[in-house]
Amino acid sequence: MEQATRDEIGAAAAAHAELGRDYDHAVAEGLIERIGSEIDRRVDARLDRTGHRPARSRRPGTFATMVMGLGSMGLGVGGTAVVLSDGAARGVGSSTVVMVLVIWIAIAAVNVVFMHRD
Repeated sequence: MEQATRDEIGAAAAAHAELGRDYDHAVAEGLIERIGSEIDRRVDARLDRTGHRPARSRRPGTFATMVMGLGSMGLGVGGTAVVLSDGAARGVGSSTVVMVLVIWIAIAAVNVVFMHRD
C-alpha cells in the first residue's frame, strides 16, 4: 500500500476519533472509497502484468434497457386497457383478472430473458 493511502486512512481514523459517533457513516464511506480505490489499483496492476483483461460484457447497454423497459410498459398498459375495456362491457370477472396477469407475466418474462441474454 502506498504511503499516501496509508496517510489518508490514518487521517480518516483520526477524524473519526475527533468527530465522534455522529459522523460514523461519512467517515466509513470515505474509508470504503479509499480502500476500494486501492484494491482497484492493485487489481489493474496485476492484470496489466499478466496481460489478462476481462472480456467486455455482452449485456445490453443502458439505452437498450431503457427502450425495452418503456416499450414493455407501453405494451402492458395498452394490453391491459384493451382487456379491461372489453371486461367493462361484460363486467370485470376472474377471467379478466387472469388475462391481465398473463399479459404482465409475459412482459416480465421477456424482460428477464432480454437482460440475461449473452
